[in-house]
Amino acid sequence: MFVPLWDMNQLKRVKFQYVTIGLITINCLIYFIFETQLVLSSPASFVDALALKPRDVETMRAFVDHMPDQFRLVTYMFLHGGILHLLGNMIFLFVFGDNVEDALGHMRFFLFYVVCGVAAGVVHSVVTTTPDVPLIGASGAIAGVIGAYLMLHPNIRVWVLFQNPVIPFLPLRFSAGAVIGVWIAYQIICALYLTNHGTAWWAHIGGFFTGALLIVVMKRRGVPLFDSATGV
Repeated sequence: MFVPLWDMNQLKRVKFQYVTIGLITINCLIYFIFETQLVLSSPASFVDALALKPRDVETMRAFVDHMPDQFRLVTYMFLHGGILHLLGNMIFLFVFGDNVEDALGHMRFFLFYVVCGVAAGVVHSVVTTTPDVPLIGASGAIAGVIGAYLMLHPNIRVWVLFQNPVIPFLPLRFSAGAVIGVWIAYQIICALYLTNHGTAWWAHIGGFFTGALLIVVMKRRGVPLFDSATGV
């Protein structure tokens, strides 16, 4: 597959992507302070206490019965299973988050991010075949950001690091529409055919389509959808 590196898309409405950088910082701090044991000796139950338990969300009855625990629909998205899990998510958020924040404004972007993460957790909980396996990671919320970016800037050029057998790390430039289209198609194919895989494919899909829909109603007035700009 590929890893996004940079997009040719300048900010137009905000001076700096404070929320995007803030989210990246919080995710990294939580991982290095509480999960690696390098700074604090956190109890083994730390992640378990904050991870999402799909079995408690998969039906409305279960959701209501476990309502006091549903803060995990937010806390789960700030935990990660390893350094590669964290870095992969943060790279996607860094590349695509700033322009979505630009289209929404700071506070609305934070709300958008959280709602996408909650929706991703709910979709995963309803669809998963392993309801006893806890869900962690920001990828569902970030998938919402990716979905919004596709709706806003499909023609912007994005540099990606393409992994292939011949040249392991090949930098290439494609339109965001092509990059994101391949990404979501891959998520859907994997969700349908790799049902026993440890990746929460349906969380990605749920977050993606939530973000694509929410950006239509939450974007600032005057912000166009399907911007024709291509970058340089």
